[in-house]
Amino acid sequence: MKNNDALFKRMRESQLFWPLVALALILLLDLIFAPGFFKIGILDGHLYGNLIDVVNNAAPLMLVAIGMTLVIATGGVDLSVGAVIAISAALGAVLINPALGNVLIENKILAANTTNTPLPIVVLVNIVAGTLCGLWNGMLVSRGRISPMVATLILMVAGRGIAQLITNGQIMTVYYQPYWWFGNGFILGLPVSIYIVAIIFIMAWLLVRKTAIGMFIESVGINSKATYYSGISEKNIKLFVYTFCGFCSAWAGLILGSYIHGVDANNIGLLYELDAILAVVIGGTLMSGGRFSLLASVIGALLIWTFTITMYTFGVPANALLAGRAVLVLIVIILYSDYTRRVINKLSDQKGIKHGVSN
Repeated sequence: MKNNDALFKRMRESQLFWPLVALALILLLDLIFAPGFFKIGILDGHLYGNLIDVVNNAAPLMLVAIGMTLVIATGGVDLSVGAVIAISAALGAVLINPALGNVLIENKILAANTTNTPLPIVVLVNIVAGTLCGLWNGMLVSRGRISPMVATLILMVAGRGIAQLITNGQIMTVYYQPYWWFGNGFILGLPVSIYIVAIIFIMAWLLVRKTAIGMFIESVGINSKATYYSGISEKNIKLFVYTFCGFCSAWAGLILGSYIHGVDANNIGLLYELDAILAVVIGGTLMSGGRFSLLASVIGALLIWTFTITMYTFGVPANALLAGRAVLVLIVIILYSDYTRRVINKLSDQKGIKHGVSN
């Protein structure tokens, strides 16, 4: 019995425990009240259904959450990820658009399914633009010694203006079908976006768990001064995590722009910074920095979208969804509070004592 109690305690202390419990509870709710939520079919050679929609829609948020996890693990925050998404998506749309956003496009030109720029160049410019945005944030935080919230707030405010300048204030539609593949294509029946998330997640996981970088990131988050005096370049670590966050946001922008076949610089990626922070917090990474789990943050993003699509399945109107998310945030805060942990540990200890007495 002691072994079981010790095992359960280790499970509770894992950053994966509460996100998985919350996700399981929502899925259980769906199983009881909306069994059709789990229905998966095959259409035109690929899978479809609510579960597929959850994973597909969550893909951009999962990417941003991966980058945000490393930023928050250093004790920082990136409020500009939504604006970076807008800039990246806007660049992609403009490069494909034959008129480069300078004039209104005639339908006959759009319908020709042509582009001035090869698709690989469009993708490369997308990713480089987002990565440079992250590098800019990293320079302000690491070299400029500006507070992360203020430094990234600059690009958060200016970024959408930059995206508007790129698109000349137009809501642009992309008719170039190969570009649609990133957000709407399928490989072996599964959305392409899932493969993109998997590749970037594996790359990030190998980097932070199979090299010393992960330990350095946690060290900076726990005590940046001690890290510096230990001979670790705390500036370079911060520069790296913000740059990587921009890289992840750029891929999210590519997927979102492809998914909606265009870009609206005012709305694409809107509030993604808040959802990403929520996903990371659900994953158990403290805002003060330190220990982190990429997988737990990805599960947090899945939890947010599972909750969202569940609410839609139950007929909750879109304007009430934010109130539902507020309840979700409240529950997460309560679960991760020190008081809740003390209560659970106390109950567990009392249970262990009772079993010891009975034996």
